[in-house]
Amino acid sequence: MEKAVLNHLAIIMDGNRRWAKKRGLPTLIGHKKGYDKILKVGDWCLDRSIKVLTVFAFSTENWNRSQEEVSYLMNLLKEGLRRDVKTMHQKGIKVQILGRLNQLSKDLQKECRQAMALTKNNKKATLNIALNYGGQPEIVDAVNRAIKAKVRSVTEKVLQKLMYDPKMPPPDLIIRTSGEQRLSGFLLWHSAYSEFYFPKVCWPGFGEKDLDAALKDYAGRHRRFGGNEQKA
Repeated sequence: MEKAVLNHLAIIMDGNRRWAKKRGLPTLIGHKKGYDKILKVGDWCLDRSIKVLTVFAFSTENWNRSQEEVSYLMNLLKEGLRRDVKTMHQKGIKVQILGRLNQLSKDLQKECRQAMALTKNNKKATLNIALNYGGQPEIVDAVNRAIKAKVRSVTEKVLQKLMYDPKMPPPDLIIRTSGEQRLSGFLLWHSAYSEFYFPKVCWPGFGEKDLDAALKDYAGRHRRFGGNEQKA
């Protein structure tokens, strides 16, 4: 039995549209509030010595949403990277963008590359942004890299080295806000032994007390990783 130490927190930021609708606001306002919440949660994680935070910003399936919504999200992310990465750099945060970045617009790809280049040597904490990301596409991309490299024997260790970030530790805890209880393709390879927490609050309304409630719940869990529970 292993003590529940939280090094890597991953979040499926669900409920932006429902949060806005409930308040009679445009959907796009919900997304803006959701983006602002990422910055706050990042600071809360720093205060609690959480070393890695991974957020699900845009999935490979989100392209099926309206053109207006997709365009707004892409611009929100582009402007956010341009505006906020310098502050993250000053705080010692390494920013990584995970996903099929080659399918993004050229200007957004440029912002992603610049953000990662600027912060690549930072050690205090890491923010992973899953952008145009899907767990199945990540595994498919790893397999195709193995084929291209003419790998003769595929093992878990081989595939791990071919993931978007081979050194990313598996998430200890995955939070999905809004009460939905599914992964929606998030970190499928990495989450084999992750713990899960499903608060009903929508992402823009997620507060510091909600984070602490999740961390308290996680701290009371006993992680066995497939082994037998040891008696005290």
